[in-house]
Amino acid sequence: MPDYLKEFTSYLREEKKLSDNTLLAYRRDLSDFRNFIVERGFPGIEKIGNTEVVAYLLQLKNDEKTTATINRKLASIRAFFAYLVARGDRTEDPTDDIKSSRAERKSVEFLSVAEVEVLLGQPDKSFKGIRDTALLELLYASGMRVSELAAANVEDINLKIGFVVSGAGKGKFRLIPLGRPARTAIEEYLLNSRPKLIREKSLEEKALFLNYNGERLTRQGIWKLLKEYAENARLSQKLTPQILRNSFAVHMVQNGADLKTLQELLGHEDIMATQIYLSVDKKKIKDVYDKTHPRA
Repeated sequence: MPDYLKEFTSYLREEKKLSDNTLLAYRRDLSDFRNFIVERGFPGIEKIGNTEVVAYLLQLKNDEKTTATINRKLASIRAFFAYLVARGDRTEDPTDDIKSSRAERKSVEFLSVAEVEVLLGQPDKSFKGIRDTALLELLYASGMRVSELAAANVEDINLKIGFVVSGAGKGKFRLIPLGRPARTAIEEYLLNSRPKLIREKSLEEKALFLNYNGERLTRQGIWKLLKEYAENARLSQKLTPQILRNSFAVHMVQNGADLKTLQELLGHEDIMATQIYLSVDKKKIKDVYDKTHPRA
């Protein structure tokens, strides 16, 4: 199996152009499956059948893994065997008759527009505060993933036209429009803050957002500053980059964005991943109905 896994991940990287984080998830899921197979002396990859896959899923359930985790691992295994069938290494897919379990839909956590306004007003006018204002404005204006924000370079921003390139250099990228507040904040950062963060050793640093050492601001650094400003804003919930991304999506839906456009802005490969935000808007409609209809 190790050779098959190596070839599969190479295929995902080179042909499918998947991100490093997605590749890592596939590799981890399939390595866990391989370990299960090896430890129990099941037949080689060519002979693995429905029984072995079901046995693995049952083990995950016995280990009290969540339904979402089990479904994700099954999806990784399914993609792996589909790849083997497509290239002729197997004639049958042992996952064909296995259905994913119905997972409980988690509620989408997001901030209200008022809470976002309070959050965006937290940074001061120091050069660090100017940087953080630009970062928060960009994160909310674009709905970018925290990994995409950390990887962004100065050249990915076009203030004249008003867009950011997300995922540049990964094979799959998207252009996301930027509103005036975000453009203004980023322009001020590039003119008055970023030059102060650059050190002699980092004059060639391409990263958009820099830390005090003049180096690329990491995902962990972004999480840390979000936590700091959320506490200062006294938000009722623990703030993460994903919650701010959710807020972008929910507010777009509430203001009339169609699902296909939102899918493209968020960079979802599957539109099913985008549909969860529609449920939030439907809940809002129900809440308004319950509060306002005389016979609700």
